[in-house]
Amino acid sequence: MTDTILPARLKLTAETLRAHMKDLFPGIAVAVIVAVTAQFLAEHYATPAMLLALLLGIAVSFLGEEGKTVPGIAFSARALLRLGIAFLGVRVSMGLMMGLGWELIGLGVAGVIATIGFGLLVARFFGHKWRFALLTAGSVAICGASAAMALSAILPRDERSEERLIFTVMGVTVLSTIAMIAYPVLMNFLELNSNQAGVFLGGTIHDVAQVVGAGFSISEQTGDTATLVKLIRVAMLAPIVLVASLLIRSFASLPGDGARPPLLPGFVVAFLALAVLNSAGLIPAAITDFLSQTSRWLLLTAIAAVGMKTNLKQVLAVGGAAIALIIVETLFIAGFILAGIMVLT
Repeated sequence: MTDTILPARLKLTAETLRAHMKDLFPGIAVAVIVAVTAQFLAEHYATPAMLLALLLGIAVSFLGEEGKTVPGIAFSARALLRLGIAFLGVRVSMGLMMGLGWELIGLGVAGVIATIGFGLLVARFFGHKWRFALLTAGSVAICGASAAMALSAILPRDERSEERLIFTVMGVTVLSTIAMIAYPVLMNFLELNSNQAGVFLGGTIHDVAQVVGAGFSISEQTGDTATLVKLIRVAMLAPIVLVASLLIRSFASLPGDGARPPLLPGFVVAFLALAVLNSAGLIPAAITDFLSQTSRWLLLTAIAAVGMKTNLKQVLAVGGAAIALIIVETLFIAGFILAGIMVLT
């Protein structure tokens, strides 16, 4: 009798999974189309793909409100996002970062911690509470949009969680693009050498892609140094999320349903595991490249889906004080890293 029941259960599970995938497919397909379109435009018009995916998603936000695409868009904005952040761990290599020396590693770590602390401290003067401060300061300090999306997963949710996330992603992406253009000019004005310029660019620009673009626009040595310094900040994602989770669970008031945010989300654990494996040289280069590219596409698709779930009027209602806060945080990390370079090099 058991032999008869088991195949029946497997058949039922397979049918349920097939029906679930059928529900999700339209929304996922739309998000992928928006992501591919954003990448195509980015390659032809020298604009960040992440920003274009977000804006294109907002332009077709009606798809996230009703119809067959809603479940798949919600799935892309959540599950694909987390998978993309997890795969981001393959970009971290402790062996390469150690080549920078303890002083520069310490400067990168200190820049992350100081910027988050600064953001939490000054947010009240801009009329914002700790949730928005952690989201903006964490994204500025660590790795832009990816960090914002990771941190949002551990924050207690309320009715404004989504709009805060969208605003932060837009803000750090725009500022990162401006920095990619302006900072190399500033490096030339300050007459910093290739190594110093690389440390500054890697320690201050928010998104990885913009760090690479700015660094290699100066020289190959600057680009290599900038990328390594940026990896220090990316590597801080897991410990910052863990510490923030512990503090939130201990001191923050819970949402109305009393649900606690996770101590350390599964995707952050996966990020950390891949970073450790890659640092130990246990992941072949071909797989590392594949997972890195997959991570990029997953994040691009996810941010397109997030855009499709966005009410632009609510996002813009965040206000000028929020814009000022994220700019001040960006200027703070720039000043902190520049001061550190002058002292250490």
